[in-house]
Amino acid sequence: MTEVTEITPAFLGGNPLPALRSGDKEARGRVLVVAGCTELPGAALLTGLGVLRAGAGKVQIATCASVATHLAVAIPEARVLGLPETNTGAIAPQAATALVPRAAACAVVVVGPGMIDEAASGALVAQLLDGLGGPSIVLDAAAMSDLPARRGLLDRHRSRIVITPHPGEMASMMGMSKDEVEAQPHEVALLASASLGVVVVLKGAETWIAAPDGAAWVFRSGCIGLATAGSGDVLAGVLGGLIARGAEPVRAAAWAVHLHGEAGRRLSRSQGPVGFLARELLDEIPRIMAGHAARCCDSD
Repeated sequence: MTEVTEITPAFLGGNPLPALRSGDKEARGRVLVVAGCTELPGAALLTGLGVLRAGAGKVQIATCASVATHLAVAIPEARVLGLPETNTGAIAPQAATALVPRAAACAVVVVGPGMIDEAASGALVAQLLDGLGGPSIVLDAAAMSDLPARRGLLDRHRSRIVITPHPGEMASMMGMSKDEVEAQPHEVALLASASLGVVVVLKGAETWIAAPDGAAWVFRSGCIGLATAGSGDVLAGVLGGLIARGAEPVRAAAWAVHLHGEAGRRLSRSQGPVGFLARELLDEIPRIMAGHAARCCDSD
């Protein structure tokens, strides 16, 4: 079996986030979040705030035109773009035409939180993968639909893409049952990473990270309260924000999983094991990062 590295504070101390050396927000990266639908506009909000709480300099949120103004008021720190939508309330695939030039000016594109129309989302992602060049890409939720059929497009972005499935999404993607995924999460994460050429963050009670070169990591310090609506949206945003700050995708994934998990643990202690909200995770993220930075400074 491939050797697995535990994601612990000691591991993270030896693999720190890139130092912040400039007061210029452009130096901390720009992220484009493509997310939400008319039924779930809040997913775009949670993801966009996750980007900023992770320390990225700027965030743009692209979502359905009918909810864009409301989202812009709810998150004044973001630039919000209204996109054409389908009659089911999803972002229309033709929105890719407007998104590709905007995405090209960003360090990271996060696609998928709150997108529930798999056909529309899959078509949109295919066009984005075809049109994009340099940015890293985080794919979540319906943006991961039918990825095995898009291997040719994925190869053009090898190791710049991170996917964040839960076991049900992984099962659908890999043609397995959910029970099979949950029985062998390490092996399934490695298989998906190798076959698709992407970094995999397989979420669950234990979260497994796999890279195309066969390296693997596991985070075992989560909590039951993280299994709540919107939690994955926060994780996707934090991950995108860390990559924008300059962390390579695998390191950003390890840190994002830890920050997300530790935020849940802190809320479990202060509020109870279940019942805290995904939005409450956001305020904990900068505090946890600051604690790590302080420990690093104390050890110098």
